[in-house]
Amino acid sequence: MTDKMNEQTETKVTCANCDACCCRLEVMLISDTGVPERFIEFDKWGGMTMARLDDGWCSALDRNTMMCKIYEKRPLICREFKMGDADCIDERNANL
Repeated sequence: MTDKMNEQTETKVTCANCDACCCRLEVMLISDTGVPERFIEFDKWGGMTMARLDDGWCSALDRNTMMCKIYEKRPLICREFKMGDADCIDERNANL
């Protein structure tokens, strides 16, 4: 493990140091949480997904603050993806 990966794993993830790595993951919309239509796309099979920008980031991510613009109406999977949990740390380490 590299020094940077060790440092990243040992650092507690907070709103102040979150890199929003999860906002690069594909997000399927499997329940209605009120996501505004402008943030929804349909995949080639007709499934609803969060729209992504050309660079791969979720379109609901405010790039100035790195916070979700629709936090109260974010998809179920985003609600279940807990900051600092194992999945979060794995995603952060994969993006080093």
